[in-house]
Amino acid sequence: MRRIFPAHAYGEGPRARCFWPTTVAAPDHSRAEGRITCDVAVIGAGFTGLSAALHLAEAGQDVRVFEAETPGWGASGRNGGFCCLGGSAASDAMLRRMHGEKARHAWRRTEVEAVRMAQDLIARHDITADTHSEGETLLAHTPQAAASFPERAARIAANYGVTPTLIPGEELAQAGMRGPFHAALTTPLGLALNPMKYTLGLAGAATRAGARIHTRSPVTAIRQEGAFHLNTPEARITARRLIVATNGYSSDDLPGWMRARYLPTQSNVIVTRPMTGDELDAQGWTTRQMCYDDRFFLHYFRLIPDNRMLFGMRGGLFSSAPFDARMHRTIRGHFDAMFPAWRHVETPHSWNGLLSLAPDLTPYVGPIPDMPGAFTGLSYHGNGVAMASYAGALLADLAMDRPPRHPYPDIMQKPPRRWPLGRFRRAMMWPPYALAVLRGE
Repeated sequence: MRRIFPAHAYGEGPRARCFWPTTVAAPDHSRAEGRITCDVAVIGAGFTGLSAALHLAEAGQDVRVFEAETPGWGASGRNGGFCCLGGSAASDAMLRRMHGEKARHAWRRTEVEAVRMAQDLIARHDITADTHSEGETLLAHTPQAAASFPERAARIAANYGVTPTLIPGEELAQAGMRGPFHAALTTPLGLALNPMKYTLGLAGAATRAGARIHTRSPVTAIRQEGAFHLNTPEARITARRLIVATNGYSSDDLPGWMRARYLPTQSNVIVTRPMTGDELDAQGWTTRQMCYDDRFFLHYFRLIPDNRMLFGMRGGLFSSAPFDARMHRTIRGHFDAMFPAWRHVETPHSWNGLLSLAPDLTPYVGPIPDMPGAFTGLSYHGNGVAMASYAGALLADLAMDRPPRHPYPDIMQKPPRRWPLGRFRRAMMWPPYALAVLRGE
């Protein structure tokens, strides 16, 4: 495999103290062994791959999922559990300039459809995912950010057809949001969830529908000679169609088209021990809303149902055990500054995972050029719970040679360009990261 982060990033170290695997027992799945023939082979058992497998199996396809580790081992089981709008990091102005107003508007409405699809999957398959939060709340960390909220609210209403709620700074404590914030803006779309329970719920639904999931079965080679021929350490697979759903954990040579078309970057999360009611009252943070701010090194946080606080932060250009420890100290420092009454509260859970960025800051879902019958979905820019689930449904239809039954906007159909610098492309992030640090963002 040709991956651009050090081997540590793809090993157990960054995941060892993840909270989510402690909340649910993962079922056993067999390794891939011997000769296997199927209609569709799916590489990757995260949100994208499992959603694709579920929709394919429900349509009667013989589908197999090949996962290098276990379902949810990658970013799908390590994220903050924000099932919300997103998938692109491009602004309205950027989308309009690159794609036109009609395409921009179609993309924004697709974000809504993605959230609704994830909620429908949870309801339809009776997935117990510890859901809470009435939409998501943006918190202003500066007076300037707060001053922009009325304009933001107007854009949200125009883009998504909902009416956001604005809470002035002087009313935040009454809303259970006491902290160094100047206003809050809630968009009533989305919910918070336990991402591992959601992932395993999708896996269970796919299995019941007839899909077969193989764990500890990394795909090490792909070739196309009419059909697709895949190798794992213990199996040889022949498939009529192929879906590559590996996102930030992709390899530049599986297949070769992937080279430099995605940029893995890290997101880091800590989770506290359960807190008492008195501890919550001491800080004045009692809301169950999923919240975030709009700094460059975005913070995202929420009080989960058992009174643990989850706190996440973007950033991290390197990967090693010492760097993980350094990032833990950094994120813990940000946590203490934001919630000083909880400085004494332990954070036994600390981990990181890889998300994916595209050069145009938009996701791609569609064919892999020069490989007829192969498809991929990738680069959700840190908001993949809903959009990756949605991408899986689109990929299922594409793999069955039928028009997608759900909105499939032009923006998602444009193949990503390659990042400059090839395997050294992580260096592209160094200048903006350094500038953000200097600005205190």
